[in-house]
Amino acid sequence: MSAVPSPVAAVDLAAVKTRQQAAWSTGNYAVVGTTLQIVGESLAEALDLRSGMKVLDVAAGNGNATLAAARRWCEVTSTDYVASLLDAGKARAQAEGHVIHFQQADAENLPFPDASFDVVMSTFGVMFTPDQKKAASELARVCKPGGKIGLANWTPESFIGQLFKTIGKYIPPAPGVQSPALWGTKARLEELFGEAAREISAVKRDFVFRYRSPAHWLEVFRTYYGPMNKTFGALDTEKQAAFTSDVLGLIDAHSRAESTLALPSAYLEVVIERR
Repeated sequence: MSAVPSPVAAVDLAAVKTRQQAAWSTGNYAVVGTTLQIVGESLAEALDLRSGMKVLDVAAGNGNATLAAARRWCEVTSTDYVASLLDAGKARAQAEGHVIHFQQADAENLPFPDASFDVVMSTFGVMFTPDQKKAASELARVCKPGGKIGLANWTPESFIGQLFKTIGKYIPPAPGVQSPALWGTKARLEELFGEAAREISAVKRDFVFRYRSPAHWLEVFRTYYGPMNKTFGALDTEKQAAFTSDVLGLIDAHSRAESTLALPSAYLEVVIERR
């Protein structure tokens, strides 16, 4: 009598999300996030934001895209599931004198009616949701017909894409959870948004991490970048040393500077026109 294969257990996406939220709450992502401001500005221009538009920033972190939209006199709502990051974004907005609505929210279950916003944005945020199809569906749902969805997503081959692959060697992801870097491919975007989109345009750009040295980058990310902080915290001394060596090797392979660090990481700048 042949053995009957045991069924594959369903992925507990809620548990994955809880662990992710804990990781992004660790350290202080705002220290790293603020350096990415230029990405939000570029995306705002790609979306051709106009004053008075109702804009939603999803998984906003400390508010790079939020501020970019507010600087163009849009009516902005900024959301994230980490309250401390929203507080950081709020402080930045207050310093610049912007009136922005900040609200804690889950990207996979946005607390807004259908077709609420002219533009929905996310820079290096929604791509990390465990339920990719649900998150994409929510972005499309709250965007008005004829509106736009703007995204900035790290590509699989980018430095950050490879960094997460390296982290996965030491802290394997939950079985069945798809790589966030898939959001950095046109094929996956077509799968996620094809039915809701009139057109999907994607341009590959580089963001350049600029630090004093590879060691300085590692110090900052180990201290403040939640996924790196959590990874180091979960490893013993020997594995920490091996992980450090792998990350420094990855930096060396991608860096284009000698005396300091200029480290390009490719991302897709995406504009989706809603049907």
